Amino acid sequence: MLIDDIADRLTRSVEAVGDTVSGAFFEPSIRLGVTGLARSGKTVFITSLVANLMERGRMGQLSAAAEGRITAAYLQPQPDDTLPRFDYETHLAALTSKTPHWPDSTRAVSELRLSLKVKPTGFLGGLQGPRTVHLDIVDYPGEWLLDLGLLEKSYAEWSRETLSRLEQRDEARAFLTAAKGEESSKELDEARAQSLAQTFTEYLQAARDVGYSDCTPGRFLLPGDLAGSPVLTFAPLPPEDAAPRRSLWREFERRYEAYKSRVVKPFFREHFARIDRQVVLVDALGAIHKGPDALSDLRRTMADILGAFRPGRNAFLSQLLMGKRVERILFAATKADHLHHTQHERLTALMKAMTREASDRAEFAGAKTRAMAIASLRATVEETREVKGEELACVRGRLLETGREAALWPGDLPEDPQSLLRGDAEEWLAGDYGIMSFAPAPLSLRPGDGPPHIRLDRAAEFLIGDRL
Repeated sequence: MLIDDIADRLTRSVEAVGDTVSGAFFEPSIRLGVTGLARSGKTVFITSLVANLMERGRMGQLSAAAEGRITAAYLQPQPDDTLPRFDYETHLAALTSKTPHWPDSTRAVSELRLSLKVKPTGFLGGLQGPRTVHLDIVDYPGEWLLDLGLLEKSYAEWSRETLSRLEQRDEARAFLTAAKGEESSKELDEARAQSLAQTFTEYLQAARDVGYSDCTPGRFLLPGDLAGSPVLTFAPLPPEDAAPRRSLWREFERRYEAYKSRVVKPFFREHFARIDRQVVLVDALGAIHKGPDALSDLRRTMADILGAFRPGRNAFLSQLLMGKRVERILFAATKADHLHHTQHERLTALMKAMTREASDRAEFAGAKTRAMAIASLRATVEETREVKGEELACVRGRLLETGREAALWPGDLPEDPQSLLRGDAEEWLAGDYGIMSFAPAPLSLRPGDGPPHIRLDRAAEFLIGDRL
Protein backbone atom coordinates (compact mmCIF):
# COMPACT_ATOMS: atom_id res chain seq x y z
CA MET A 1 0.00 0.00 0.00
CA LEU A 2 2.86 2.38 0.85
CA ILE A 3 4.54 1.67 -2.49
CA ASP A 4 1.25 2.37 -4.28
CA ASP A 5 0.88 5.71 -2.49
CA ILE A 6 4.45 6.71 -3.36
CA ALA A 7 3.83 5.79 -6.99
CA ASP A 8 0.64 7.89 -6.96
CA ARG A 9 2.56 10.89 -5.67
CA LEU A 10 5.36 10.55 -8.20
CA THR A 11 2.86 10.16 -11.03
CA ARG A 12 0.99 13.29 -9.99
CA SER A 13 4.26 15.25 -9.68
CA VAL A 14 5.31 14.35 -13.20
CA GLU A 15 1.84 15.13 -14.60
CA ALA A 16 1.73 18.48 -12.80
CA VAL A 17 5.11 19.50 -14.23
CA GLY A 18 4.06 18.33 -17.69
CA ASP A 19 0.81 20.30 -17.53
CA THR A 20 2.66 23.45 -16.47
CA VAL A 21 5.24 23.20 -19.25
CA SER A 22 2.56 22.43 -21.85
CA GLY A 23 0.43 25.39 -20.80
CA ALA A 24 3.34 27.80 -20.77
CA PHE A 25 5.00 26.92 -24.07
CA PHE A 26 2.42 25.17 -26.21
CA GLU A 27 -1.38 25.18 -26.35
CA PRO A 28 -2.94 25.63 -22.89
CA SER A 29 -5.83 23.42 -21.85
CA ILE A 30 -8.57 23.81 -19.26
CA ARG A 31 -9.93 20.60 -17.79
CA LEU A 32 -13.55 21.27 -16.80
CA GLY A 33 -15.30 18.69 -14.64
CA VAL A 34 -19.08 18.49 -14.93
CA THR A 35 -20.97 16.51 -12.34
CA GLY A 36 -24.32 16.44 -10.62
CA LEU A 37 -26.70 14.12 -8.90
CA ALA A 38 -29.44 12.21 -10.69
CA ARG A 39 -31.66 14.24 -13.04
CA SER A 40 -29.67 17.43 -12.57
CA GLY A 41 -29.05 17.81 -16.30
CA LYS A 42 -25.36 17.10 -16.95
CA THR A 43 -25.87 15.89 -20.52
CA VAL A 44 -27.97 18.92 -21.50
CA PHE A 45 -25.53 21.30 -19.79
CA ILE A 46 -22.53 20.00 -21.72
CA THR A 47 -24.41 19.83 -25.02
CA SER A 48 -25.77 23.36 -24.72
CA LEU A 49 -22.46 24.78 -23.48
CA VAL A 50 -20.55 23.36 -26.43
CA ALA A 51 -23.23 24.42 -28.93
CA ASN A 52 -23.24 27.96 -27.54
CA LEU A 53 -19.45 28.21 -27.58
CA MET A 54 -19.46 27.16 -31.23
CA GLU A 55 -22.30 29.56 -32.12
CA ARG A 56 -21.84 32.45 -29.69
CA GLY A 57 -24.78 34.72 -30.46
CA ARG A 58 -26.36 34.08 -27.04
CA MET A 59 -23.13 34.34 -25.01
CA GLY A 60 -23.18 38.05 -24.29
CA GLN A 61 -21.96 37.66 -20.70
CA LEU A 62 -18.87 35.69 -21.76
CA SER A 63 -16.48 38.59 -22.27
CA ALA A 64 -14.23 36.85 -24.81
CA ALA A 65 -17.29 36.17 -26.97
CA ALA A 66 -18.87 39.61 -26.50
CA GLU A 67 -15.61 41.33 -27.46
CA GLY A 68 -15.17 39.13 -30.52
CA ARG A 69 -11.90 37.64 -29.26
CA ILE A 70 -13.03 34.05 -29.91
CA THR A 71 -12.51 33.75 -33.65
CA ALA A 72 -13.32 30.05 -34.03
CA ALA A 73 -14.41 27.00 -32.04
CA TYR A 74 -14.23 23.42 -33.22
CA LEU A 75 -14.27 19.88 -31.84
CA GLN A 76 -11.10 17.81 -31.83
CA PRO A 77 -10.19 14.28 -30.75
CA GLN A 78 -9.96 14.12 -26.97
CA PRO A 79 -6.52 13.70 -25.39
CA ASP A 80 -7.42 10.57 -23.40
CA ASP A 81 -7.86 7.62 -25.73
CA THR A 82 -9.03 5.36 -22.90
CA LEU A 83 -12.22 7.33 -22.17
CA PRO A 84 -15.50 7.17 -24.10
CA ARG A 85 -16.21 10.30 -26.11
CA PHE A 86 -19.16 12.39 -24.97
CA ASP A 87 -21.73 11.85 -27.74
CA TYR A 88 -22.29 15.52 -28.48
CA GLU A 89 -23.74 15.14 -31.97
CA THR A 90 -26.41 12.62 -30.92
CA HIS A 91 -27.42 14.69 -27.90
CA LEU A 92 -27.63 17.91 -29.91
CA ALA A 93 -29.74 16.15 -32.54
CA ALA A 94 -32.19 15.06 -29.82
CA LEU A 95 -32.60 18.66 -28.63
CA THR A 96 -32.86 20.28 -32.06
CA SER A 97 -34.89 17.78 -34.10
CA LYS A 98 -38.39 18.54 -35.42
CA THR A 99 -39.74 16.56 -32.46
CA PRO A 100 -37.18 17.46 -29.78
CA HIS A 101 -36.69 15.23 -26.76
CA TRP A 102 -34.33 15.08 -23.81
CA PRO A 103 -31.22 13.02 -24.57
CA ASP A 104 -30.32 9.88 -22.66
CA SER A 105 -28.25 10.57 -19.58
CA THR A 106 -24.64 9.42 -19.42
CA ARG A 107 -23.89 6.72 -16.87
CA ALA A 108 -20.10 6.70 -16.83
CA VAL A 109 -17.11 8.98 -17.35
CA SER A 110 -16.85 10.56 -20.80
CA GLU A 111 -14.81 13.37 -22.33
CA LEU A 112 -14.99 15.94 -25.11
CA ARG A 113 -12.40 18.44 -26.38
CA LEU A 114 -13.50 21.82 -27.74
CA SER A 115 -10.70 23.99 -29.10
CA LEU A 116 -11.06 27.78 -29.17
CA LYS A 117 -9.05 30.24 -31.25
CA VAL A 118 -8.66 33.33 -29.06
CA LYS A 119 -7.07 36.70 -29.81
CA PRO A 120 -4.66 37.87 -27.08
CA THR A 121 -5.48 41.08 -25.24
CA GLY A 122 -3.36 44.08 -24.29
CA PHE A 123 0.15 44.65 -25.64
CA LEU A 124 0.50 41.07 -26.87
CA GLY A 125 -2.61 41.46 -29.00
CA GLY A 126 -0.69 43.54 -31.52
CA LEU A 127 2.27 41.18 -31.67
CA GLN A 128 0.67 37.75 -31.77
CA GLY A 129 -2.03 36.07 -33.76
CA PRO A 130 -4.85 34.04 -32.21
CA ARG A 131 -3.78 31.25 -29.88
CA THR A 132 -5.53 27.93 -29.30
CA VAL A 133 -7.05 27.11 -25.91
CA HIS A 134 -8.37 23.59 -25.43
CA LEU A 135 -11.41 23.03 -23.23
CA ASP A 136 -11.46 19.39 -22.12
CA ILE A 137 -14.87 18.63 -20.63
CA VAL A 138 -15.07 15.59 -18.35
CA ASP A 139 -18.54 14.30 -17.51
CA TYR A 140 -18.87 12.01 -14.49
CA PRO A 141 -21.73 10.95 -12.17
CA GLY A 142 -22.11 12.90 -8.95
CA GLU A 143 -22.78 9.67 -7.07
CA TRP A 144 -19.16 8.67 -7.72
CA LEU A 145 -17.91 11.93 -6.24
CA LEU A 146 -19.72 11.23 -2.98
CA ASP A 147 -17.75 8.00 -2.60
CA LEU A 148 -14.76 10.08 -1.51
CA GLY A 149 -16.16 10.09 2.02
CA LEU A 150 -15.76 6.32 2.18
CA LEU A 151 -11.98 6.62 2.04
CA GLU A 152 -11.93 7.98 5.59
CA LYS A 153 -14.28 5.37 7.06
CA SER A 154 -13.82 1.77 8.08
CA TYR A 155 -16.49 -0.75 7.21
CA ALA A 156 -17.69 -0.72 10.82
CA GLU A 157 -17.97 3.08 10.84
CA TRP A 158 -19.75 3.20 7.50
CA SER A 159 -22.19 0.47 8.57
CA ARG A 160 -23.00 2.18 11.84
CA GLU A 161 -23.60 5.59 10.22
CA THR A 162 -25.63 4.16 7.34
CA LEU A 163 -27.89 1.99 9.48
CA SER A 164 -28.52 4.89 11.87
CA ARG A 165 -29.57 7.13 8.97
CA LEU A 166 -31.77 4.44 7.45
CA GLU A 167 -33.75 4.02 10.67
CA GLN A 168 -35.56 7.26 9.82
CA ARG A 169 -36.60 6.23 6.30
CA ASP A 170 -39.60 4.16 5.27
CA GLU A 171 -37.86 3.16 2.04
CA ALA A 172 -35.29 1.20 4.08
CA ARG A 173 -37.69 -1.07 5.99
CA ALA A 174 -37.15 -4.17 3.87
CA PHE A 175 -33.39 -3.87 3.99
CA LEU A 176 -33.26 -3.10 7.73
CA THR A 177 -35.39 -6.15 8.46
CA ALA A 178 -33.06 -8.34 6.40
CA ALA A 179 -29.86 -6.86 7.86
CA LYS A 180 -31.00 -7.12 11.49
CA GLY A 181 -32.15 -10.70 10.94
CA GLU A 182 -28.81 -11.77 9.48
CA GLU A 183 -26.33 -13.78 11.58
CA SER A 184 -23.25 -12.10 10.24
CA SER A 185 -20.83 -14.15 12.33
CA LYS A 186 -21.77 -17.32 10.43
CA GLU A 187 -19.74 -18.51 7.47
CA LEU A 188 -20.31 -16.64 4.21
CA ASP A 189 -23.11 -17.94 2.03
CA GLU A 190 -22.87 -16.24 -1.37
CA ALA A 191 -26.60 -16.47 -2.05
CA ARG A 192 -27.33 -14.64 1.22
CA ALA A 193 -24.67 -12.06 0.44
CA GLN A 194 -26.16 -11.38 -2.98
CA SER A 195 -29.66 -11.13 -1.56
CA LEU A 196 -28.58 -8.56 1.04
CA ALA A 197 -26.66 -6.52 -1.53
CA GLN A 198 -29.64 -6.57 -3.90
CA THR A 199 -32.05 -5.44 -1.15
CA PHE A 200 -29.63 -2.65 -0.21
CA THR A 201 -29.38 -1.57 -3.85
CA GLU A 202 -33.18 -1.49 -4.10
CA TYR A 203 -33.25 0.80 -1.07
CA LEU A 204 -30.69 3.14 -2.69
CA GLN A 205 -32.78 3.31 -5.85
CA ALA A 206 -35.96 4.03 -3.88
CA ALA A 207 -34.19 6.69 -1.78
CA ARG A 208 -32.92 8.43 -4.89
CA ASP A 209 -36.40 8.34 -6.47
CA VAL A 210 -37.97 10.14 -3.49
CA GLY A 211 -35.30 12.83 -3.46
CA TYR A 212 -32.53 11.71 -1.11
CA SER A 213 -29.01 12.54 -2.25
CA ASP A 214 -26.74 10.52 0.06
CA CYS A 215 -27.00 7.35 -2.00
CA THR A 216 -23.59 5.76 -1.62
CA PRO A 217 -21.75 3.64 -2.66
CA GLY A 218 -22.36 5.33 -5.99
CA ARG A 219 -21.48 2.35 -8.18
CA PHE A 220 -24.40 0.40 -6.71
CA LEU A 221 -26.66 2.71 -8.71
CA LEU A 222 -24.40 2.97 -11.76
CA PRO A 223 -22.49 -0.33 -11.82
CA GLY A 224 -21.48 -0.43 -15.48
CA ASP A 225 -19.28 -3.45 -16.18
CA LEU A 226 -18.93 -4.12 -12.42
CA ALA A 227 -22.55 -5.33 -12.16
CA GLY A 228 -22.72 -8.61 -10.25
CA SER A 229 -19.07 -8.53 -9.19
CA PRO A 230 -18.01 -9.24 -5.57
CA VAL A 231 -16.76 -5.66 -5.24
CA LEU A 232 -20.43 -4.55 -5.46
CA THR A 233 -21.78 -7.41 -3.35
CA PHE A 234 -21.78 -6.06 0.20
CA ALA A 235 -24.07 -4.04 2.46
CA PRO A 236 -23.96 -2.42 5.90
CA LEU A 237 -24.40 -4.81 8.82
CA PRO A 238 -24.99 -4.30 12.57
CA PRO A 239 -21.78 -4.25 14.69
CA GLU A 240 -19.99 -7.57 15.12
CA ASP A 241 -16.97 -7.22 17.40
CA ALA A 242 -15.55 -10.72 17.13
CA ALA A 243 -16.64 -12.05 13.77
CA PRO A 244 -14.43 -14.97 12.73
CA ARG A 245 -12.55 -15.27 9.47
CA ARG A 246 -14.64 -16.32 6.47
CA SER A 247 -17.78 -15.01 8.13
CA LEU A 248 -20.30 -12.82 6.30
CA TRP A 249 -19.14 -9.78 8.29
CA ARG A 250 -15.46 -10.29 7.47
CA GLU A 251 -16.17 -10.91 3.80
CA PHE A 252 -18.32 -7.77 3.55
CA GLU A 253 -15.55 -5.84 5.28
CA ARG A 254 -13.01 -7.17 2.78
CA ARG A 255 -15.22 -6.29 -0.19
CA TYR A 256 -15.85 -2.80 1.18
CA GLU A 257 -12.10 -2.21 1.39
CA ALA A 258 -11.71 -3.61 -2.13
CA TYR A 259 -14.36 -1.17 -3.35
CA LYS A 260 -12.36 1.72 -1.92
CA SER A 261 -9.00 0.58 -3.30
CA ARG A 262 -10.08 -0.76 -6.71
CA VAL A 263 -13.01 1.49 -7.60
CA VAL A 264 -12.89 4.75 -5.63
CA LYS A 265 -9.15 5.45 -5.58
CA PRO A 266 -8.59 4.80 -9.32
CA PHE A 267 -11.44 7.17 -10.19
CA PHE A 268 -9.91 10.02 -8.19
CA ARG A 269 -6.39 9.28 -9.36
CA GLU A 270 -7.23 9.04 -13.07
CA HIS A 271 -9.96 11.67 -13.40
CA PHE A 272 -10.80 13.84 -10.42
CA ALA A 273 -7.22 14.79 -9.50
CA ARG A 274 -6.63 16.31 -12.95
CA ILE A 275 -9.57 18.74 -12.96
CA ASP A 276 -8.90 22.52 -13.08
CA ARG A 277 -12.45 23.90 -12.96
CA GLN A 278 -15.63 22.23 -11.72
CA VAL A 279 -19.37 22.73 -12.05
CA VAL A 280 -21.74 20.87 -9.75
CA LEU A 281 -25.32 20.79 -11.05
CA VAL A 282 -28.09 20.57 -8.46
CA ASP A 283 -31.83 19.96 -8.82
CA ALA A 284 -32.57 22.22 -5.87
CA LEU A 285 -36.17 22.84 -6.98
CA GLY A 286 -36.88 19.10 -6.92
CA ALA A 287 -35.55 18.83 -3.37
CA ILE A 288 -37.57 21.87 -2.24
CA HIS A 289 -40.74 20.38 -3.69
CA LYS A 290 -40.14 17.04 -1.95
CA GLY A 291 -39.93 18.71 1.44
CA PRO A 292 -37.70 19.34 4.47
CA ASP A 293 -36.08 15.90 4.67
CA ALA A 294 -34.97 15.90 1.03
CA LEU A 295 -33.64 19.47 1.29
CA SER A 296 -31.79 18.75 4.53
CA ASP A 297 -30.25 15.70 2.93
CA LEU A 298 -29.20 17.74 -0.11
CA ARG A 299 -27.53 20.28 2.15
CA ARG A 300 -25.47 17.53 3.82
CA THR A 301 -24.61 16.18 0.40
CA MET A 302 -23.32 19.59 -0.67
CA ALA A 303 -21.02 19.59 2.35
CA ASP A 304 -19.75 16.13 1.40
CA ILE A 305 -19.14 17.25 -2.18
CA LEU A 306 -17.21 20.29 -1.02
CA GLY A 307 -15.09 17.96 1.09
CA ALA A 308 -13.94 16.31 -2.11
CA PHE A 309 -12.30 19.56 -3.22
CA ARG A 310 -10.51 20.19 0.05
CA PRO A 311 -9.28 16.85 1.38
CA GLY A 312 -8.15 18.11 4.78
CA ARG A 313 -7.09 15.11 6.86
CA ASN A 314 -7.60 12.62 4.06
CA ALA A 315 -4.02 11.43 3.62
CA PHE A 316 -4.65 9.58 0.38
CA LEU A 317 -6.26 12.49 -1.45
CA SER A 318 -3.76 15.01 -0.08
CA GLN A 319 -0.93 12.94 -1.54
CA LEU A 320 -2.87 12.30 -4.73
CA LEU A 321 -3.48 15.96 -5.51
CA MET A 322 0.14 16.95 -4.73
CA GLY A 323 -0.83 20.54 -4.05
CA LYS A 324 -3.08 20.80 -7.12
CA ARG A 325 -6.49 22.24 -6.34
CA VAL A 326 -9.59 22.91 -8.36
CA GLU A 327 -9.33 26.64 -9.01
CA ARG A 328 -13.02 27.49 -9.46
CA ILE A 329 -16.18 25.66 -8.42
CA LEU A 330 -19.66 26.62 -9.57
CA PHE A 331 -22.75 25.29 -7.80
CA ALA A 332 -25.57 25.71 -10.29
CA ALA A 333 -29.24 25.22 -9.47
CA THR A 334 -30.69 23.88 -12.71
CA LYS A 335 -34.19 24.16 -14.21
CA ALA A 336 -34.43 27.89 -13.51
CA ASP A 337 -36.83 28.04 -16.46
CA HIS A 338 -39.40 26.30 -14.22
CA LEU A 339 -39.69 29.60 -12.31
CA HIS A 340 -40.54 33.12 -13.42
CA HIS A 341 -37.43 35.28 -13.55
CA THR A 342 -38.67 37.21 -10.51
CA GLN A 343 -37.97 34.06 -8.46
CA HIS A 344 -34.44 33.45 -9.73
CA GLU A 345 -32.75 35.67 -7.16
CA ARG A 346 -34.40 33.67 -4.37
CA LEU A 347 -33.24 30.39 -5.90
CA THR A 348 -29.69 31.73 -6.10
CA ALA A 349 -29.88 32.88 -2.48
CA LEU A 350 -30.93 29.37 -1.45
CA MET A 351 -27.94 27.84 -3.25
CA LYS A 352 -25.61 30.32 -1.56
CA ALA A 353 -27.08 29.49 1.84
CA MET A 354 -26.80 25.75 1.23
CA THR A 355 -23.10 25.94 0.38
CA ARG A 356 -21.89 28.81 2.57
CA GLU A 357 -21.39 26.81 5.75
CA ALA A 358 -19.69 23.97 3.95
CA SER A 359 -17.47 26.40 2.01
CA ASP A 360 -16.34 28.03 5.24
CA ARG A 361 -15.52 24.66 6.80
CA ALA A 362 -13.66 23.54 3.70
CA GLU A 363 -11.27 26.54 3.86
CA PHE A 364 -10.42 26.46 0.20
CA ALA A 365 -6.78 27.06 -0.62
CA GLY A 366 -7.28 29.86 -3.11
CA ALA A 367 -10.28 28.34 -4.90
CA LYS A 368 -13.15 30.60 -5.93
CA THR A 369 -16.72 29.39 -5.55
CA ARG A 370 -20.02 30.75 -6.80
CA ALA A 371 -23.69 29.80 -6.69
CA MET A 372 -26.02 30.50 -9.59
CA ALA A 373 -29.48 29.64 -10.98
CA ILE A 374 -29.36 28.49 -14.60
CA ALA A 375 -31.24 26.65 -17.32
CA SER A 376 -28.91 24.97 -19.78
CA LEU A 377 -31.73 24.79 -22.34
CA ARG A 378 -34.75 27.05 -21.88
CA ALA A 379 -37.92 24.98 -22.37
CA THR A 380 -40.49 27.61 -21.27
CA VAL A 381 -41.62 31.18 -21.84
CA GLU A 382 -42.99 33.52 -19.20
CA GLU A 383 -46.43 35.02 -18.91
CA THR A 384 -48.65 36.59 -16.27
CA ARG A 385 -52.19 35.35 -15.70
CA GLU A 386 -54.97 36.62 -13.50
CA VAL A 387 -56.57 33.99 -11.29
CA LYS A 388 -59.37 34.99 -8.90
CA GLY A 389 -58.25 38.60 -9.02
CA GLU A 390 -54.61 37.73 -8.31
CA GLU A 391 -51.83 38.03 -10.86
CA LEU A 392 -49.66 34.92 -11.02
CA ALA A 393 -46.20 34.86 -12.64
CA CYS A 394 -46.42 31.68 -14.72
CA VAL A 395 -44.23 29.75 -17.13
CA ARG A 396 -45.63 28.05 -20.21
CA GLY A 397 -44.20 25.02 -21.96
CA ARG A 398 -44.93 21.68 -23.59
CA LEU A 399 -45.71 19.01 -20.99
CA LEU A 400 -43.49 15.95 -21.31
CA GLU A 401 -46.20 13.32 -20.80
CA THR A 402 -49.01 14.72 -22.93
CA GLY A 403 -47.24 17.06 -25.35
CA ARG A 404 -49.85 19.78 -24.80
CA GLU A 405 -49.00 23.41 -24.03
CA ALA A 406 -49.73 24.52 -20.48
CA ALA A 407 -49.17 27.65 -18.42
CA LEU A 408 -48.33 26.71 -14.82
CA TRP A 409 -47.60 28.50 -11.58
CA PRO A 410 -45.04 26.67 -9.44
CA GLY A 411 -45.57 28.72 -6.30
CA ASP A 412 -43.23 31.25 -4.71
CA LEU A 413 -39.97 30.62 -2.93
CA PRO A 414 -39.63 32.37 0.46
CA GLU A 415 -37.56 35.53 0.59
CA ASP A 416 -35.53 34.11 3.48
CA PRO A 417 -33.71 30.93 2.34
CA GLN A 418 -33.00 30.03 5.95
CA SER A 419 -36.72 29.43 6.50
CA LEU A 420 -36.45 26.56 4.00
CA LEU A 421 -33.24 25.22 5.52
CA ARG A 422 -34.70 25.35 9.03
CA GLY A 423 -37.84 23.60 7.83
CA ASP A 424 -40.17 26.29 9.18
CA ALA A 425 -41.27 27.87 5.90
CA GLU A 426 -45.00 28.43 5.73
CA GLU A 427 -45.18 26.28 2.61
CA TRP A 428 -42.83 24.46 0.29
CA LEU A 429 -42.73 24.89 -3.45
CA ALA A 430 -46.35 24.09 -4.24
CA GLY A 431 -48.67 25.39 -6.93
CA ASP A 432 -48.38 23.31 -10.09
CA TYR A 433 -44.77 22.26 -9.57
CA GLY A 434 -45.64 18.59 -9.14
CA ILE A 435 -46.68 18.32 -12.79
CA MET A 436 -44.05 20.66 -14.23
CA SER A 437 -42.12 18.20 -16.36
CA PHE A 438 -41.48 19.99 -19.63
CA ALA A 439 -40.26 18.67 -22.95
CA PRO A 440 -37.77 20.76 -24.92
CA ALA A 441 -39.40 23.29 -27.19
CA PRO A 442 -38.97 23.14 -30.98
CA LEU A 443 -36.12 25.48 -31.93
CA SER A 444 -35.77 27.91 -34.82
CA LEU A 445 -32.17 29.04 -34.47
CA ARG A 446 -30.80 31.99 -36.42
CA PRO A 447 -27.34 31.60 -37.93
CA GLY A 448 -24.77 32.25 -35.21
CA ASP A 449 -27.12 31.45 -32.31
CA GLY A 450 -26.83 28.48 -30.02
CA PRO A 451 -29.77 27.00 -28.09
CA PRO A 452 -31.65 29.39 -25.74
CA HIS A 453 -30.58 29.25 -22.10
CA ILE A 454 -30.63 31.15 -18.82
CA ARG A 455 -27.24 32.42 -17.54
CA LEU A 456 -25.17 29.75 -19.26
CA ASP A 457 -22.95 32.59 -20.52
CA ARG A 458 -22.42 33.84 -16.97
CA ALA A 459 -21.56 30.34 -15.87
CA ALA A 460 -18.99 30.06 -18.66
CA GLU A 461 -17.51 33.46 -17.77
CA PHE A 462 -16.94 32.37 -14.18
CA LEU A 463 -15.59 28.94 -15.09
CA ILE A 464 -13.25 29.74 -18.00
CA GLY A 465 -13.47 33.47 -18.79
CA ASP A 466 -10.19 34.34 -17.07
CA ARG A 467 -8.33 31.78 -19.20
CA LEU A 468 -9.61 33.25 -22.47
